[in-house]
Amino acid sequence: MDILYLLIPLSVVLIFFILGALWWAIYRGQFDEIDREGERIFEHD
Repeated sequence: MDILYLLIPLSVVLIFFILGALWWAIYRGQFDEIDREGERIFEHD
């Protein structure tokens, strides 16, 4: 039962970290041109 006092706050911090990283990626435009990255594989010089 004592381990819950450690695991619950740790999981809440982890959730905030994941949400912050996702928000940062969206804000920086990481998901703006998804289709172009898939087509880039087929481009050959």
